[in-house]
Amino acid sequence: MKYEALPFPMERQVTIQGGRLASRKHTIHALIEVDVTKPRRMIHEHKTRTGETLSFTAFIITSLARVIDQNRRMHAYRDWRNRLIIFDEVDVNTMVEAEADGRKRVIPHWVRAANKRTLRDIHDEIRTTKAKPEQTREFGVQWLGLLPAFAWDIFFWFIFKNPHWLKKSFGTVGMTSVGMFGKGSGWAIPFGLHTLDIALGGIAEKPGVVDGQIEIREYLCMTISFDHDIIDGAPAARFTQRLKELIESGYGVEEFTTGGRGDGEG
Repeated sequence: MKYEALPFPMERQVTIQGGRLASRKHTIHALIEVDVTKPRRMIHEHKTRTGETLSFTAFIITSLARVIDQNRRMHAYRDWRNRLIIFDEVDVNTMVEAEADGRKRVIPHWVRAANKRTLRDIHDEIRTTKAKPEQTREFGVQWLGLLPAFAWDIFFWFIFKNPHWLKKSFGTVGMTSVGMFGKGSGWAIPFGLHTLDIALGGIAEKPGVVDGQIEIREYLCMTISFDHDIIDGAPAARFTQRLKELIESGYGVEEFTTGGRGDGEG
């Protein structure tokens, strides 16, 4: 019997330990479809005009951070004194596919204070991370895979009892994109370490109704996961609706198409 034995990737140990922690959380999921026809058209028009491809991930982060900024309890955390710590800055922990050491790999990247930055600023940061991943602080996190399970338990206990440490180590919001690896519709159910985690699935063309007319539209499959210990159902529903509206409006892309940034209303 032939087989091949390969060393288990050290960075996968980080994922395993994160999954152990996530399994203890009380998470609720919202699986939605978001009409991204308008923002994708605007991004395509910008590429046609300038040759530059805007980062769709940066666009989603810009919208996400804006909505959280309007209701900051969405990224609140409970500390060891049973208080809710609500941060002013929205730090988004996302995943970036980059080439390093001759192979493609997905590395975590923290977009700090995303609610205080423009789409252009976030776009440039993500592109820089993709081009030079070895220069990012997050590139070296694979060493954490050397820690034994009991050390992870101690590490996570201290981190999640002190939200300020958690913010520094993992950001305040998580976002991952499964759709970057393929086409077609489909939702991902992430395991989340945050009060709020977003998973972007595939984008597919489907019939939709616009102004009473049936048109072919592009829909993004999105999963929004909430820590039910912190966020109740009604606020989660309002947040989901507002995020959907802001993404569909093309919030942030206006600065590339009109020279100004709209407020995202409507």
